[in-house]
Amino acid sequence: MAEGLFYNVSGGYVEGIVRGYRNQLLTSTSYNNLIQCESIDDVKLQLGPSYGDFLSTLPPNPSTSSLADKTLDKLVAEFRYVQANSTGSLAKFMDYLTYAYMIDNVALLITGTLHERDTRELLERCHPLGWFETMPVLCVATNVEELYNSVLIETPLAPYFKGSLSHQDLDELNIEIVRNTLYKNYLEDFYRFVNEEPGLKGTPTQEVMSEALMFEADRRSINITLNSFGTELSKQDRKKLYPNFGRLHPEGTLMLSRAEDVEGVRIAVDGVYDYKTMMDQTGMGGGSGGGGGGLGNQSGGIGAGDEGKSLEDLFYEREMEIAKLAFTYQFTHAIVYAWVKLREQEIRNITWIAECIAQNQKDRINNYISVF
Repeated sequence: MAEGLFYNVSGGYVEGIVRGYRNQLLTSTSYNNLIQCESIDDVKLQLGPSYGDFLSTLPPNPSTSSLADKTLDKLVAEFRYVQANSTGSLAKFMDYLTYAYMIDNVALLITGTLHERDTRELLERCHPLGWFETMPVLCVATNVEELYNSVLIETPLAPYFKGSLSHQDLDELNIEIVRNTLYKNYLEDFYRFVNEEPGLKGTPTQEVMSEALMFEADRRSINITLNSFGTELSKQDRKKLYPNFGRLHPEGTLMLSRAEDVEGVRIAVDGVYDYKTMMDQTGMGGGSGGGGGGLGNQSGGIGAGDEGKSLEDLFYEREMEIAKLAFTYQFTHAIVYAWVKLREQEIRNITWIAECIAQNQKDRINNYISVF
C-alpha cells in the first residue's frame, strides 16, 4: 500500500497524534522558567504542565536520575501508544526505531554475563524502548556462548549477528566492537528499508529518513575514528565499523580509515561543509590536537569552541535541525523518528538543567539545545 494511501486510510490519525506530541514539547518560555529554578522541586513544579502525571510519584527534592527516568517514562508511554495504532509499513518502521535500543540492551547483558553478574538485575537498567518479549530468556544464559546462541534465536537482532560476529567475539575487549558492528549492520538495513520498501520508495519518508540516516552514519564514522586514537584498534578493523553509506562514503570514510590524528579527521571531512564547520567551531580544524576517549565513547565530546560547545553538542544541534525539518512534510513516517529525537533531546536538556541546579553551577545552565 502506498504511503499516501496508507495515511489517508488510517495513518492520518497516527500523524495527528505525533504532531500533537510534538506541540507538547517545552518551548523557549518553558526553558526560561526552568533556568530560573533554584531547586529540583522547582524544576518538578515547572514541568508539571507537560509531565505532571509522570512526576506525581516522585518524592520531594528527587534525584536528577529519578527525574530523568520519569521523563523517559512519558516518551515510552507515548511511543507505545503510537506503535499500538500503527499498521503496515509504519508498524515495521517503528520496529526499526526500537532496534537501536535493543542493541544497547543486548550489549549490556553481554557485559553482565562476562562479569558473571546477575543479568536479571541488569534488566532494570535496560532501555524500555529496547525491550522485547524474549529478553528475560537471555538471562538464563550462564556463559557468553549460551547468550550468543539465545540472541540468534530469540531476538530481532539475529540478522545483525549472523555473518558478522561469533561467540568468540563477545569478550570484554571486543564489546564495543560488537556494539558498533551491530549498529553498522542495523543502520545499513534501516537505510535499505526506507529506500527500497515499496510503500516508502519515492515518498517524503525516503527523502527525510535518507538524510537522517546518512547523518547518523557519518556521525558514527567520525566518532569511531576520533575515539580509536590511542587504542589497539587497527585501521583495518576501524574501517569495518563504518556504515557503507552516508555523505562521507566512500571517499571520506576511506580517508577516515587512514587518519592517524585529529588533523587527519579534519582533512577527511573537509569535503562536507557541515562537518568541516563543526570541526572548525570546536577548534579541531586547522591542525588542532586532540585525543579519543576510547572506542566506547560515542558522544564525540572532544574539543570545545569559544561558546563551550563540543563536537557532541554540534552533532546534536544538527540532529535537531533534521528533526524539525521533518515536520514541514506531510504524510511521512519520518515525523515519528523526528519526534523521538526531539523528545530525547528535551530529556537531555531537562537532566542537564537539573544537574546544574543540583550542583550549584547555574552559570553552565544555558548550554542546552533547542528542540522547538
